[in-house]
Amino acid sequence: MMNIQYNLYSSEGCHLCEEALALCESVMPLNTINIVDIVEDEKLVELYGISIPVLEQLNSNEKLFWPFTQEDIKKLHKLELK
Repeated sequence: MMNIQYNLYSSEGCHLCEEALALCESVMPLNTINIVDIVEDEKLVELYGISIPVLEQLNSNEKLFWPFTQEDIKKLHKLELK
């Protein structure tokens, strides 16, 4: 079983967030990604409200802010694999 390695900060109905999730899925297993809806948390809205989607690699705390590419995700994922 894979552990959660990433947070994808998003909100429901965000088409960019759906695009970002599809990009993530093309690089890594979906069960390694925790989708975090920022709407429920004022602090997250403050941090990421204008930036979502944001992909955070949990071990390194590295973050990718939209727009990011499949290549960007692969680089971030390689950091995880080291």
